[in-house]
Amino acid sequence: MLRERRIAEELMDAEDLPAETYAAVLADLERVNRWTLATRPTLRFLERSIGDRRSIRLLDVGFGRGDMLRRIARWAERRRIAAELVGIDLNPRSAAIASAATPDAAAIDYRTGDYRDLAGEGFDVVVSSLVAHHMTGTELNDFLRFMTAEARVGWLVNDLHRHGFAYAGYPLLARVMGVHPIVRHDGRLSIARSYRSGEWRALLAAAGVHGARIGRVFPFRLAVSWIR
Repeated sequence: MLRERRIAEELMDAEDLPAETYAAVLADLERVNRWTLATRPTLRFLERSIGDRRSIRLLDVGFGRGDMLRRIARWAERRRIAAELVGIDLNPRSAAIASAATPDAAAIDYRTGDYRDLAGEGFDVVVSSLVAHHMTGTELNDFLRFMTAEARVGWLVNDLHRHGFAYAGYPLLARVMGVHPIVRHDGRLSIARSYRSGEWRALLAAAGVHGARIGRVFPFRLAVSWIR
């Protein structure tokens, strides 16, 4: 059933989705991310990639409710790393929702628009979480080329792994958590839309990216990373 990647639009991406519904969906997605340890691959990558640097300028593509950037801000503060954190998201509703959920002290710069418009801004690291499966192969090719060109240190794609057990088991998790119906629907579709290791290898080769790592992370995630 999951041999081929599913091609379908998720309900949360609908342009006519009411603002309050979109906010509720993002809040429940943040809960699911906490339960599934979503920040762990990103923080491990940062530990590995930045070494003894005492400052970092980071771009998060597709920040949603901003939970990953808030977690990175706390991580940097504990390590006394000066972190300049920028998020970019295509959905014009995301910035206000993320800002409302973020303490003023975090000083995260949430922006709306296309990540490609940020070329040349001088980022050390580019990360994304649960975004790649929303992209087509062509869009991912562009994204991989952008990250490789723009990240002075490296980049990470933290995304789902298309796996039968995850696909079968997610409805139970969603039911136990009592998440929004759209999150129940889109979560399973997201698994079916995600990429497998072999597909990532082909994508990396097509984009001319050499030396990237593809690692499996519990539960049912793939962390694709590249360090210059």
